[in-house]
Amino acid sequence: MSKPITGAKLQQIVADVAGGLPDATCTRPFGPDYDVFKVGGKVFAMTTDVPGQKIVTLKCDPERGVILREVHETVTVGYHMNKRHWISVAAGPGITQAFVSDLVRDAYRLVVAGLPKRDRPE
Repeated sequence: MSKPITGAKLQQIVADVAGGLPDATCTRPFGPDYDVFKVGGKVFAMTTDVPGQKIVTLKCDPERGVILREVHETVTVGYHMNKRHWISVAAGPGITQAFVSDLVRDAYRLVVAGLPKRDRPE
């Protein structure tokens, strides 16, 4: 079983995984404290600090988001985002590298699926 990760490692995993996805970009439209990952001009993930902890916020299927919030105490509704379609994740029990990597890839796929075909990565 994988060991839990720190908040800094959580954010690094998001940056590494998102950075390796086709046509994904990282911007800082909200200032230096927010890394915002986009594909086709649409956000799929963000990293930031909230008082006392480092978090990541990810696009998420609404039904999966409900389940993840019930199962993981450090998965909450999206910080400063639509509470139905976004989740925020902080380090804690069950939050592993594999879990976070999967969430990033799922967030990316959700956004890509919503893009017009001409704007989707090849």
